[in-house]
Amino acid sequence: MAAGGLGDPISVSHYLVVGAILFTAGIVCMAIKRNALGVLMGIELVLNGANVNFIAFGSAYLRGEGAPTIGLDGQAIALFVILLAAAEAAVALAITLNFYNNHSTVDIDQADDLKG
Repeated sequence: MAAGGLGDPISVSHYLVVGAILFTAGIVCMAIKRNALGVLMGIELVLNGANVNFIAFGSAYLRGEGAPTIGLDGQAIALFVILLAAAEAAVALAITLNFYNNHSTVDIDQADDLKG
């Protein structure tokens, strides 16, 4: 089969590139979006990019054959980050909904009204 074909296995570097793309897309989304929901989507992209990299770094290929662990380190960290991201999203959406009910907008430039 030719190199680069559909039957070739995916290496760790492919996962690292996908993780870096997700992370960069999240940073760009957080930088250019002016509403709170867009910023939250950017945060989730950053966390998902980090999760892909955690799983890639925890792979058996990078650890080597004689690694003393069972290989679930990256997956355990990714699962923990997913749980934290779900809690963060719930709290952030509740704050955004409360802000929308009070100000009729989700524009983060209007959030300076929250200062004491």
